[in-house]
Amino acid sequence: MIGMARERRLAEIFVEVADSLVEDFDVIDLLQRLSTRCVELLDVSAAGILLADAHGELQIIAASDEHTRLLELFALQHDQGPCVECYRTGTARTNIDLARPESAADWPRFAARARETGYAATHAVPLRLRSRVVGALNLFQATPQRLGDDDIALAQALADVATIAILQQRTLEQSHVENTQLETALTSRILIEQVKGVLAERWNTSVDDAFEAFRTYARARRVRLSELATQIISGTFDTAAIPPPAPDRADDHRG
Repeated sequence: MIGMARERRLAEIFVEVADSLVEDFDVIDLLQRLSTRCVELLDVSAAGILLADAHGELQIIAASDEHTRLLELFALQHDQGPCVECYRTGTARTNIDLARPESAADWPRFAARARETGYAATHAVPLRLRSRVVGALNLFQATPQRLGDDDIALAQALADVATIAILQQRTLEQSHVENTQLETALTSRILIEQVKGVLAERWNTSVDDAFEAFRTYARARRVRLSELATQIISGTFDTAAIPPPAPDRADDHRG
């Protein structure tokens, strides 16, 4: 995506995000869309948003797709990986060649698993507001093509938007409310992970397709993903009401 077409699409996406930042918005759904938009705008293979929990460990909150091997790569970064360093220093780590010996030496499990999954390069951009860092945006590429300065600046802009969405401007100075919001978002992600597994098993489909059907149903009815997930896990919602994915849809993800 180049030239005017890309600029026009970028403007549409920022309008979409701004329109979503209304009172009581669904932060998980917004971050999911931002992850997908990163792949679209930056021409990368996958993207994920990681948040630090109360112990300072990174946890996945949203991903451009939900296949298991990608989520495992994010999960590995609770103790090692470029996102851990990015979060701790508040500085972006970009154009990391996963085949370089230095990468294997710095993050042996992460680099090996990323190469096995089919990725050649990765980038980590901080989720920050002023001096506050709350997590990282992680990007993966299947080819070692470098991201230029403009793309890196755009990745940081998208990460900044994600940070504002997470913290919400009206509570930036209330640290106890901030922490509650972060914990609530992470708890919501755990519930959604459980629901993905339940629906995928029930429908005998991929977790990607199960998640998309779940998300489509929630958005059509203006129900938060976390609220619907809570109802499903507690048994107060009949999942038969959710239209299942088309049976002939192929799962084209790795792993």
